[in-house]
Amino acid sequence: MQSRKQKQKVSLSSDNVAAAAAAPPGPPPHCAAPPRGPPRLLRRPRLLPPHRRLLRQVLPALPPDHPGHRHRQADLHPHHRRRHPPRLLPRLHRHRLRRLHPPLRRAPRPAPERDADINLSLPGDAFDLVVRAKTALELACPGTVSCSDILVVAARDLVTMLGGPYYDVALGRRDTRISRASLVAGLLPRPNMTVSDLLSLFASRGFSAQEMVALAGAHTVGLSHCKEFSSGIYGFSKSSAFDPSYNPRFAQGLQRACASYGKDPTLSVFNDVMTPNKFDNMYYQNLPKGLGLLASDRGLYGDPRTRPFVEMYAKDQDRFFRDFARAIQKLSLYGVQTGRRGEIRRRCDAVN
Repeated sequence: MQSRKQKQKVSLSSDNVAAAAAAPPGPPPHCAAPPRGPPRLLRRPRLLPPHRRLLRQVLPALPPDHPGHRHRQADLHPHHRRRHPPRLLPRLHRHRLRRLHPPLRRAPRPAPERDADINLSLPGDAFDLVVRAKTALELACPGTVSCSDILVVAARDLVTMLGGPYYDVALGRRDTRISRASLVAGLLPRPNMTVSDLLSLFASRGFSAQEMVALAGAHTVGLSHCKEFSSGIYGFSKSSAFDPSYNPRFAQGLQRACASYGKDPTLSVFNDVMTPNKFDNMYYQNLPKGLGLLASDRGLYGDPRTRPFVEMYAKDQDRFFRDFARAIQKLSLYGVQTGRRGEIRRRCDAVN
């Protein structure tokens, strides 16, 4: 009888080598299996050291003394020495992956969600960052980390890097198989929506008025294109060239800044003209002064249903940070796909 060692011995014949070469490659041994079930907070990351090391190479860095470094056990915490972060806004949560479109060289198909008019203002460098992260992860551990999870982690780290709160994010999302611009209508808040419309939109998704006002604080960073507020600064009425809810000097400055937006649709203005590159509560302090850029922003202070929250966050930045963190955590879990729903895309700009 053959010994156990003899049975386990593998012959290096040409037939065995050819059979091994023809076998489909499996995932590298260090790759964690894709999560099953709903997203959950990972105190010990499913993404093992090779994943974290790859994301550190492509996602922005936090300053070494930032308090976010105390929370590494929650999940990914990418680090990369880069001076200027891409303009990834927290509203990426509201679209996640469906707006990443398939290659245009393929046969004509319905316009993807990324091409919806409300999404055209999203900066291209944000998508480039996601592509870089996804490429690195797929080369190391294919089919393990979804593009949706990359977006959620990157948005959280941007908020933290700009001085905002650090909050835990759940991982385990899967990417959608459908992306159509026609599905966007009525799902996202518009710059000129009334407060009643905004409250109705958020309430239909289970968010309170206070949570809505807290999420609006994301406008403390980022830019808005002139076309999104031009109706409020040019020819507003017969008696006034601009919306009287604007601070007059602010409105005149916007008129000068956007004078040629008809020829150059890329012209944009900071949402928060006072501290545009810092995540703080200055957004709320601007609203009583008529310095809210969008009509939907100024409406929050003008409506008695939302004004108390604006005044509260203007006085207490710590309270704003706590409420924002809870609200955006809740938003990041809205409508996610897990288990057998959706897929983990190999490329973020195309379905598998």
